[in-house]
Amino acid sequence: MKQNYSLFFSKILILSLVFTINMQGQDVSLYQQFNGRYDFTFLGNTMNPVENTFQVIPAVFTSSSATLTLQPTDVVEKAYLYWAGCGTGDFNVQLNGVDITAQRTFSNVLQTQFNFFSAFTDITTQIQSTGNGTYTLSDLDVTSFIDFHANNSTNFAGWAIVVVYYNPNLPLNQLNVYDGLQAVSQVQNQLNITLNSLNVIDNNDAKIGFLAWEGDVGLSNNETLSINGNILSNTLNPPTNAFNGTNTITNSTNLYNMDLDIYSIQNNISIGDTSAAIQMTSNQDFVMINAIVSKLNSQLPDATISFTNFSQACNSNNMVIDYTVSNLNSTDLLPLGTSIAIYANGVLVATTQTQVDIPINGSWSDQITILLPAGTPENFELKLVVDDNGSGIGFVTEILETNNFYVQNITQFLSPFTFPLENIETCNEGLGKGTFDFSTYEDFVKTNSNQTVSFYETVQDAIDETNEIINTSNYIANSTPKEIYVRIENGDCFSFNTFSLITKNCPPTVYNYVSGNFDGFNDGFFIEGLRDVFVNFEVKIYNRWGKWLWTGNQHKPDWDGYVENGVDEKYAPAGTYFYIVSLNDPDYPQPLVGYLYLTR
Repeated sequence: MKQNYSLFFSKILILSLVFTINMQGQDVSLYQQFNGRYDFTFLGNTMNPVENTFQVIPAVFTSSSATLTLQPTDVVEKAYLYWAGCGTGDFNVQLNGVDITAQRTFSNVLQTQFNFFSAFTDITTQIQSTGNGTYTLSDLDVTSFIDFHANNSTNFAGWAIVVVYYNPNLPLNQLNVYDGLQAVSQVQNQLNITLNSLNVIDNNDAKIGFLAWEGDVGLSNNETLSINGNILSNTLNPPTNAFNGTNTITNSTNLYNMDLDIYSIQNNISIGDTSAAIQMTSNQDFVMINAIVSKLNSQLPDATISFTNFSQACNSNNMVIDYTVSNLNSTDLLPLGTSIAIYANGVLVATTQTQVDIPINGSWSDQITILLPAGTPENFELKLVVDDNGSGIGFVTEILETNNFYVQNITQFLSPFTFPLENIETCNEGLGKGTFDFSTYEDFVKTNSNQTVSFYETVQDAIDETNEIINTSNYIANSTPKEIYVRIENGDCFSFNTFSLITKNCPPTVYNYVSGNFDGFNDGFFIEGLRDVFVNFEVKIYNRWGKWLWTGNQHKPDWDGYVENGVDEKYAPAGTYFYIVSLNDPDYPQPLVGYLYLTR
């Protein structure tokens, strides 16, 4: 191809004069981790007809194709589509004629005016269904941005698919997919990315892959890619021109302005490492990192524990805990005898251990009875920790050491506390009978609005919840004193409270008018609250001159004018008479005295 070197050098000059470059993007971080017999591959293609630095007439295609070739025993686990370009973004494309809409997007800005974008969609189902073959991404249109970006030699578009696949013949690996959109350039000429969540047990066949955009083969001014301080390079990627439009999978060197590079890092990462430091440098070329994939041989369990349920008798310090230990995101079995510690509000209350080997992606459930320390509050924090011998120490090396515990807030089954209730007194209606109102006691005994309160006449009724007293505002006790039993429930447990209903002899009321005509109205000397209350009372009637006429008690009817001490007449004439009522009650030592009026 004939190259326009004058244009090429003018564009380099423009880049070299840019000294106020500002870049914004999203940090590259862990998106997904896979543990098992997994590996990965790339496929994808550029939309640039040639490298943008060498374009005489700027142009970017809207479609391109690439081929996926997996072995017959490879099974697609996940497939992630990334597409990118200059400008603010085109987030609706097609893959083999299927409409694709971005599920996640990334952006980056250079020199406050040159915008770049990247988009992501999980296309696992489509790749699993289609399998090997040619994939064409189309409708990726950055046409409106080409001319503007050509002034800065940053006009580009492209796409790539990260394919994670399972193969039973692979060793157990840990595979991490990281993504974001970060850049390096002639001014910000160093970029540091930390790859976390690694667990290096065996660095044999360790490798790392990069999806990068906008690298130019013609710009190689201190353009390096390092891991843990060691510069990466291979046949396609020189030490000082790491991002040069190459594809490791196809050995292509015409992946213009994008890179799909895979490097061996077997000698660049050490057993025991939990992170890796990626460093990019460039004194001239503008390069964006969109995705990084690492693969490490990692045969480790990953123990987690979860709380299933608990049971407890009311007011008991013994609690039965159901729990499950899992080994889900793992590459090796979790051995029998892995320790388990259980804490209540930070206090160790029990230890146990797994009774079986838990396989990869397996779980094991068990039950343990713990004794809560005296003074454990009703609400407390239960913490279960696997791979903990009770002193915070574990002995099983795991993929992830920070997910070994489970915390659950527990409310014990305790009977509700109730306040003491005062006895209720009312006037004796006769022979200990009384009418009582204890409707306010329901709210008084509650210490929680969720509690329920009910009243009963016997303790057995309260236990059985039978014959509940419904009318608490007008309850009639036919005899007193009478014990009332209160049942208070909190949904799990109940407690009892009691109070007594007591009658007292209230002062009687004297109605001092007697008709004496035997018409059925006021025929007798009636004293309300006397009979069957003051059972030993005595009533004496005198005339106005003090002569005794009649004596009455509990066993005689009310005085109707009859004269017991009469000679000539059996019934007294109309007039005013004098009474003396002796209640014969220690609370009322003085008799009731007064006048009554008898009419005829």
